[in-house]
Amino acid sequence: MNPKHLSLLLLAAFLATHETTAQSGRQVPKLVVLLTVDQLRSDYLEAFSPLYGEDGLKKMLKEGMVYTNVSYPFSPVDRASAVAAIHSGTTPYYNGITGERWFNRKTLRPMTCIDGEPTIPRQLSPSNLCVSTLGDELKVSTDGKAVVYAIAPSADAAILSAGHAANGALWIDDATGRWTTSSYYKSAGSTWISAINSVLSPAASADKLTWEAINPLTANFSYFLSGGMQKPFRHTFTGMSRFRDFKTSGLINEHITEASLQCIPATGMGVDAIPDLLSITYFAGNFMGRSSSACRMEIQDTYVRLDRTIAHLISEIEQRVGAGNTLFLLTSTGHCQEECTDYSAYGVPGGTLSITRTANLLNMYLGALWGMGNYVEATFGAQLFLNHQLLEQKKVVLTEAMQRSREFLSQLSGITNVYSAQQLLNEMQEQTMKIRNGFHPTHNGDIIIEVAPGWNLVNEDTQEQHTSRLSFIAFPLIIYGPDIRPERVASPVSVVRIAPTLTKCLRIRAPNGCKEEPLF
Repeated sequence: MNPKHLSLLLLAAFLATHETTAQSGRQVPKLVVLLTVDQLRSDYLEAFSPLYGEDGLKKMLKEGMVYTNVSYPFSPVDRASAVAAIHSGTTPYYNGITGERWFNRKTLRPMTCIDGEPTIPRQLSPSNLCVSTLGDELKVSTDGKAVVYAIAPSADAAILSAGHAANGALWIDDATGRWTTSSYYKSAGSTWISAINSVLSPAASADKLTWEAINPLTANFSYFLSGGMQKPFRHTFTGMSRFRDFKTSGLINEHITEASLQCIPATGMGVDAIPDLLSITYFAGNFMGRSSSACRMEIQDTYVRLDRTIAHLISEIEQRVGAGNTLFLLTSTGHCQEECTDYSAYGVPGGTLSITRTANLLNMYLGALWGMGNYVEATFGAQLFLNHQLLEQKKVVLTEAMQRSREFLSQLSGITNVYSAQQLLNEMQEQTMKIRNGFHPTHNGDIIIEVAPGWNLVNEDTQEQHTSRLSFIAFPLIIYGPDIRPERVASPVSVVRIAPTLTKCLRIRAPNGCKEEPLF
């Protein structure tokens, strides 16, 4: 071989090896900050960008790796199921968190996803989360030396993002407005938590605060169709629901940030070579769950304030821990919670589906087949729980009862599809995968109804009510920090790839229920 050609080959081999080594030698961050913004939407995020500063969301979008086509691989999605999926790297079918609440077959009562063992009254915990999380694996890999905390407005987001082995999880209590935690965590008696309650909790300031637009330009700028000058808003927080209302205002994120910035020095995060994890949940939904048309200016101001508080968070953390030592990741819970819409007023096909009436009709149908009885034991949301004991007494096979129920219910108005637990457990068809991924046999009913778009579901037993919508809500995934090349990626990605991506950056194992590959 020509010596010159040999030299070129050797040089190419060296460069390829060097590139591989450089990639595998990506710096391990001292601190990972995982930001989950409840109900963040790409259309709002982009539309309000003229009102942003340069050091918050714009900085992350400009200097980070931005995935623009992100989705959840299961349905339905809410805050709790989204947070659990992000941190566990898998779907409710495996992690067990199908939603913020579900029906407990043992007690025949609804329960929250963070209700602890009945033997320990009122102890909230991640015991219903069936798999490990990013924080758990970090704890395991560092022999418990890593510091892991989660801070959120609500208990479910804080506890599910903290995981089983975290040092602590903090949230704001709806009744007292104080930062609180659970006796499940070691930090429950920490003095720094007591300290922030005296000056940084809604209890100390909410009744003195007034929420008004932070940017005077907000009234002249509107993404919404009404356009023109917008009526200014002014909200105060009083009454029994004042802290719950405050947690849906644009002011809440500033409290979340300040508590997070107190947590870092108080717990020694980012001070040594052992990586730590801080999970933060922000809020970008509609004020008090109102429709978008009823709170246009509030939505805009919430995004403007979110931008400012993220800028403050990034600046402070990079000063304390070091810009080259901190990795930030931001994404959304991917859902939108609004008031019910009356489509009939606009001539759009729709109606009201009463799940209680539906259960009564099914009872009558099954009674005509096998004799009178209470065949539907309970309802929750759009789910029906069959009476297994009665079916055994009637000598009716459960699978037959499910199939008969599906056949009957599929004929009713307002129902698009009907799924049985048996079907979701046994079938792997593409058209049912999102429903199957959002299903868990312990927490879901025997029959799951898919309500037709535009129809209002009403459950008189649980006082639930919502409008069915199949609209896709676009949201981003942004990774910003050392060794991250600015790039916009349009390829479809799933949020369950977040956990394995971060564990790869941390050089630890992915959560034990995660079977997805890292993003890079």
